[in-house]
Amino acid sequence: MADRCGRGTDAVRATRAVVDLEAVRHNIRGIRQRVGDRRQLMAVVKADGYGHGALPVSRAALDSGAGCLAVAIPEEGQELRTAGIECPILVFGLIQPNEASKTIMAGLEQTVCSVELLDALDQESKSRGVTTSVHIKVDTGMGRIGLAPADVVEFARRAASCPNIVLKGVYSHFSCADERDKEFSRAQIRRFGEVLGALEAAGIAVPVRHMANSAGVLDLPEAHFDMVRPGIMIYGLYPSAEVSHSVELRPAMSFVTRICQVKVVPPGTPIGYGATFVTDRKSRVATIPVGYADGYRRLLSNKGQVVVRGKRVPLLGRVAMDMCMIDVSSIPEARAGDEVVLFGAGLPVEEVASIIGTINYEVVTGIGKRVPRVYV
Repeated sequence: MADRCGRGTDAVRATRAVVDLEAVRHNIRGIRQRVGDRRQLMAVVKADGYGHGALPVSRAALDSGAGCLAVAIPEEGQELRTAGIECPILVFGLIQPNEASKTIMAGLEQTVCSVELLDALDQESKSRGVTTSVHIKVDTGMGRIGLAPADVVEFARRAASCPNIVLKGVYSHFSCADERDKEFSRAQIRRFGEVLGALEAAGIAVPVRHMANSAGVLDLPEAHFDMVRPGIMIYGLYPSAEVSHSVELRPAMSFVTRICQVKVVPPGTPIGYGATFVTDRKSRVATIPVGYADGYRRLLSNKGQVVVRGKRVPLLGRVAMDMCMIDVSSIPEARAGDEVVLFGAGLPVEEVASIIGTINYEVVTGIGKRVPRVYV
């Protein structure tokens, strides 16, 4: 027996990510209250706004208290410029010297920690008759990009001597701030403070000093400096289970789909690729049009749960590229067209992340491009 497929009336695809922009605004207002009015607030909207949509999130953030934005690569910043975003936008990632024009043509601010990139930005800016703002990155313990603390003063002098470069900021990044033990993070703050002291002693003015990511905003007020850079918390998610809830957040994204078919099958029926699940009783099996090509991870096979009509039901068999199956035997009224919550109300994204051994960041940024974002 099978219910007929599809009775939804939505104009968009049944599988969709629903993004609540009022939740984004609420979270920005909470962050602003936490850090005070005198500090700048840079909203991090890289990776397409952590999968939520960089442009709508940027507009909501700027409307509710953010003054500038951050992206990972110049191309992300260019997209925002093309859409009419005019505020300062910092590129976190390093670019090759021959890519300097990407930053300059889009009017972006660039992270720097090499003489080669600094000189390329200076020369390209000169050729275009503009100046380019840069932020020096200091490695205080992340071990990723950045200058060693001992090299910052000399590099800052070099930047200040470039006629087409504006030294706007100096910053660092936490590696362990989302852990309960803050000893290493406080050591990073001390190292960064020493760098700032050395710059001041050398007579080098730094307009904007910044270090605090989401975990820093929540738990390390001594790291708030002149500006904070919240990322994951803008989207209503805490960076880990070990941070405080000093800002009350509202998750902005729900990942949902709709049942497209319900079958009643006898005991002994194999379900899905590889027949990794076989029914042990008469069952009502529903097919949903979502798979790993949408970002619904294959690691959830035979382990995940979803919510149908307010009740959790298990995933059956392997998640395929475009479809998977769920057991709705406990919901006799379930039928084609019913909404299915993959994460959201009744099923936190953190729980989904835990099942597959990852973090909430990866789950929300992994929702595929073919999944439409619907804004409410």
